[in-house]
Amino acid sequence: MPPRQPLSRDRVLDAAIRVADRGGAEAISMRRVAQELGVEAMSLYNHVPNKEALLDGVVDAVFAAIELPTVDCDEWRDAIRARSRSARAVLSRHSWALGLIDSRRNPGPATLRHHNAVLGVLREAGFSLPMAAHAVSLIDSYVSGYVLQEANLPMTTPADIEEVAGNLLEHLPTRELPYLTEMIVDHALRPGYDHTSEFGYGLELILDALETRRETPTVHIPAPPSA
Repeated sequence: MPPRQPLSRDRVLDAAIRVADRGGAEAISMRRVAQELGVEAMSLYNHVPNKEALLDGVVDAVFAAIELPTVDCDEWRDAIRARSRSARAVLSRHSWALGLIDSRRNPGPATLRHHNAVLGVLREAGFSLPMAAHAVSLIDSYVSGYVLQEANLPMTTPADIEEVAGNLLEHLPTRELPYLTEMIVDHALRPGYDHTSEFGYGLELILDALETRRETPTVHIPAPPSA
């Protein structure tokens, strides 16, 4: 039998994420994480002092998995687009984290670096401080809302869409609801329709709108003096 891998904070957080992936954020507890690792619960306290610290660490681990945008990127839209797509992918794998992220009061280092990088991209692109704040709020709300909506949709594949739309159309009073009928027949049931592409379309609309509010001069914040 191979030797057991030593316990570490990273292993504890990875185990907590696996527990949440199966049962949601409410399933995370010191006891369940210990069971996931095959150890006694008391051994976790050498790496996380309590459940609150465990939850903080889990949120930080989720943020660490999201692509960090590059502040000195030549095109701010490319940086924000890549970051938004990465956030969608990560949060889709861990949709339970959406509510947990908003509830924590002690952001970890990965979370802080992430927010700083996003703000840096926007500020260096010429957005005023208030507009950078508006942009972050708008983009994050869009990503989170889209992930939440996707997680609850009763369909994930084109075949699912065809089945759901077909069943709906079968019982739809088409003369009373002509526009909904048109949407189903001439859009959702058309060959090649992919509802997942809506994320990119909506994101581009947001980026287009933000571009109109962007100021031209860039803002360079000097680095703090070295000790």
